[in-house]
Amino acid sequence: MTQLPEPIIELRAVEKFYGPAEARIQVVAPTDLAVYPGEILALLGPSGSGKSTLLRILSGLSTPSSGQVLWHGHPLAGPCPNVSIVFQSFALFPWLTVMDNVEAPLKARGVPAHERMRRSLKILDSVGLDGFETAFPKELSGGMKQRVGFARALVVEPEVLFMDEPFSALDVLTAENLRGELMELWQGKKMPTRAVFIVTHNIEEAVQLADRVVVLGKNPGRIRTDFRIRIPHPREHLDLRFHEAVDYIYRVLTQPDLVPTPQPEAEAPAAAAPAARAKYPMLPHARPGGIAGLLELLNDRGGRHDLYRMADDLALELDDLLPIVEAASLLGFLTVQEGAAEITPEGIRFAEAGILRRKELFKVAASSHVTLIRQITRALASKADHTLPDEFFRDLLDEHFSEEESVRQIETAVHWGRYAELFDRDASTGRFFIPEETAPASGEEFAG
Repeated sequence: MTQLPEPIIELRAVEKFYGPAEARIQVVAPTDLAVYPGEILALLGPSGSGKSTLLRILSGLSTPSSGQVLWHGHPLAGPCPNVSIVFQSFALFPWLTVMDNVEAPLKARGVPAHERMRRSLKILDSVGLDGFETAFPKELSGGMKQRVGFARALVVEPEVLFMDEPFSALDVLTAENLRGELMELWQGKKMPTRAVFIVTHNIEEAVQLADRVVVLGKNPGRIRTDFRIRIPHPREHLDLRFHEAVDYIYRVLTQPDLVPTPQPEAEAPAAAAPAARAKYPMLPHARPGGIAGLLELLNDRGGRHDLYRMADDLALELDDLLPIVEAASLLGFLTVQEGAAEITPEGIRFAEAGILRRKELFKVAASSHVTLIRQITRALASKADHTLPDEFFRDLLDEHFSEEESVRQIETAVHWGRYAELFDRDASTGRFFIPEETAPASGEEFAG
């Protein structure tokens, strides 16, 4: 195997958690990760896997709870000395011109005015903004605003350029154009940077841009696979090797218990075995309507379809499709193997049923397979008035999830329970209740 160069930034057994020791919530499991010179590294993972957390730790904006961050082999205390970040939301100063926005980080570093202007004009020309120096952000399109963001990040000549989902706020065509321009700058060595670290939820984007891809799992965040892509640039979406790389990433993301093996055209420096399942399984954030729509589409296509092609057909990205797939799988309506979804007999019955029958099938599936739904239903059934405050269930979840995620779990449970007519929640009082028409008679309890 080729000897790797010394990393620019390295994480050693870095962990992130919140809360006191007796009720600690682990966000990122102990992780080793290095950023090497001469590479574009893409970090992928489902929502809640710690992508942005790792970016902030690597860039020095956040400190780990344990472990070490090394900058050129030396422990890092505080922000990295020579990195920049491009954000999803542009984050421009609306009262400053394009030129002033780009000069801002140089001014903060005390660079003389003539040098600020020289460097700013040069980088603006590189990103295609020559002639827009005196324009204000409100006068620019989304793509041009992000070009200003690139210019502002590159003008300080960072050793590592961090990008946090930089294209996700743009339309498809603009995002594709900017990706192409980024690669032109990188391959033409027109970027004053030695490495690029991009967080994305777009699998095709990662395969198109990256020399190396790291895929995270969640609960807690951990590295599932870390591999290099050997496809030469420019990479064509119709290339079989491109499809194989995309399919491989989908397989890793949709099969939490899979121990990843090196993907064709890839050399895997690290592949982590999956962590033990969480004590309290996470409820995927998907609506019943989305689950029904996915099952109908799958049933129409013969019952089995490649997830990559399905996402492409529907113009869905990772964070849109995966929760729906995970939810349908959790309910027993489909299975996922080798990057393809296959509908189960129960899924077929659900897809072909009418509205009322679907509610019945969803009720049975949710009661049988979803711990939180079952707990809420039984707790309500055990009380004489069949009501409980939502804080009761949030307290149970707070031992396993962050406060924000506990709220999201409750919200999703409400959608599912309401659809299945198992329970509901009064928004004004914050109390769960069983609708009168479905409430068990005195002394009875729900089955399941």
